[in-house]
Amino acid sequence: MTVPAEGQSPVSFAVGADPRVRRRIRLAFVFSLLCRLATYSSLAVLVILLGSVLYNAVGHLSFEFIAKFNSVDSEKAGMLAGLWGSFWMILFTTIFSVPIGVGSAVYLEEFAGDNFITRLIKVNLANLAGVPSIVYGMLGLTVFVRMFGVFGTGTDQMRVINLMGMVRIPFPLGDCVLAGALTMSLVILPIVIIASQEALRAIPSSIRFASLALGATRWQTISQQVVPAALPGMATGVILAVSRAVGETAPLIMIGALTVARFTPADITSPVQLITEPRSVLQTPFEQFTAMPIEIFHWAKQPGDDFRPVAASGIVVLLIVLLVINGIAVFIRQRASKNMRW
Repeated sequence: MTVPAEGQSPVSFAVGADPRVRRRIRLAFVFSLLCRLATYSSLAVLVILLGSVLYNAVGHLSFEFIAKFNSVDSEKAGMLAGLWGSFWMILFTTIFSVPIGVGSAVYLEEFAGDNFITRLIKVNLANLAGVPSIVYGMLGLTVFVRMFGVFGTGTDQMRVINLMGMVRIPFPLGDCVLAGALTMSLVILPIVIIASQEALRAIPSSIRFASLALGATRWQTISQQVVPAALPGMATGVILAVSRAVGETAPLIMIGALTVARFTPADITSPVQLITEPRSVLQTPFEQFTAMPIEIFHWAKQPGDDFRPVAASGIVVLLIVLLVINGIAVFIRQRASKNMRW
């Protein structure tokens, strides 16, 4: 029996159990070392990759790079078209996916009963979250770009509808911003639903019971208590899903997004035009576009080393956009956490 220190109770181990306990302690120590090694190795690889990208981008990354269109000349190539194309695509993707995803999660967790259909939907959502994005690209090509060939697939068969003389809507949609946004919505929708479900499950049932006991209706309980409390978790899941959509390339290539573009959707190149040209804003969903990942992919596959600094600069811009999006998520999460009164 070991003599305890002052203030501690005596502890003793059985003779036969002592080797097993020591073995478990050694295994726990080795496992912790392996976890630390994996973590530090991952950080080292990340630092090396970021350092390599920044090193190659030095000397080429500037404001002019963001303000210029793409070019066959590496010295004149810029990212303006991809930046605005990604902006419009992510904007419409968020508009489509967030209300549908959050609403579906609320229904499945708070209203739908525990039956065969509900369980089948949840299982399929979990499976859809792991489907490769190229599959969604093929689906988007068939459904949104070609619309099953109902309106024809050639240029001669394309129909254009003028809406109030302001917006020209093509059928089928073709390789436009709206088709890309709807395709990306399919990619991230399962992730948004699953993340929102997990956030709703994390809310204690006592909050629901207390609200109902005080006379609130079920809808008041969900809209004023449960959903606001789950908002930080929902926001985190939504932003992570949107961040994935920002960096996706395969679905956009599949639906026919432009690789090299020297124009922006509806020729909007300045935030001021969003206010001064409302007709152009309404036309942006039906315009052709390119995106940042597509332009980076195009520069990276060019022969020689001329476009290596251009691709590295594009990666830096893409990383900055992702950091801004994640920063917005952290801000929303902090604000929502401060507003909770439990």
